[in-house]
Amino acid sequence: MSEPIRVLFVNSEIYPYSPESDIAIVGRFLPQSLQERGREIRSFMPRYGTINERRHQLHEVIRLSGMNIIIEDIDRPLIIKVASISSARMQVYFIDNDDYFQRKAISNDADGNFFEDNDERAMFFARGVLETVKKLRWKPDIVHCQGWISHIVPLYLKRAYDNDPIFSDSKVILSLYSDENHNFKGNIAEKLPINGITASDVDVIKESDGINIAKLAIRYADGVIYGSDGIDSRLTDYITERNLPTIVSPEIGIDRKEYIKEYDTFYEQILHANVTDKE
Repeated sequence: MSEPIRVLFVNSEIYPYSPESDIAIVGRFLPQSLQERGREIRSFMPRYGTINERRHQLHEVIRLSGMNIIIEDIDRPLIIKVASISSARMQVYFIDNDDYFQRKAISNDADGNFFEDNDERAMFFARGVLETVKKLRWKPDIVHCQGWISHIVPLYLKRAYDNDPIFSDSKVILSLYSDENHNFKGNIAEKLPINGITASDVDVIKESDGINIAKLAIRYADGVIYGSDGIDSRLTDYITERNLPTIVSPEIGIDRKEYIKEYDTFYEQILHANVTDKE
């Protein structure tokens, strides 16, 4: 009997920990449905300060916490929390840090301005997810990224963690939506390089904006899902240029789950292409 496909979900939002949106709905119901189909899943999102820990019964996982991640020469403690969605028999892991995720907002201040450290928050989240999965000793076949804060994960996985046996065979699926133009402050291209990453690996970032960060994620993805209509043509053109496999998502909704079978089939397609290439 073959091993079940293992899917790691890296989400900016998961319902009910985030307000209802296409990303949050997929983050909530896709893992459950795949688990019911016999897949193994792990789901991650940031522990935003908007999440009521008592109501959702989050608790720290001591054996996974305690690591420090260096961002801009400062050691930042990595805290891992977990909660269960009992009706789905599913756990969600939360990446937490007091400096980055205690504020009572997700990405914008009260005046609607993007937080100046959103680039560092995305870098911390990406490395926090990958380091935690290493600690879990759980080898994903597919890493499915959704939302702006997940867009650093493909770069780190394919360049900084590519020789790690946990991730050496992992394939990246990227879901894109119509709201990718998320502005970042400062020069993120100078902050991104860590061991194994060079300036040429991030040269697609001409300016620190959401379009270029999404392009960076596309560069290191193995397949792309168009999660909504109205995706910026700069991204669709870049996907075409990269000749990546794509699918267009059926309508997403709490009561509309046709997309789930399409996504699962797409995972199989990407993994089968990998086997064929090796042969």
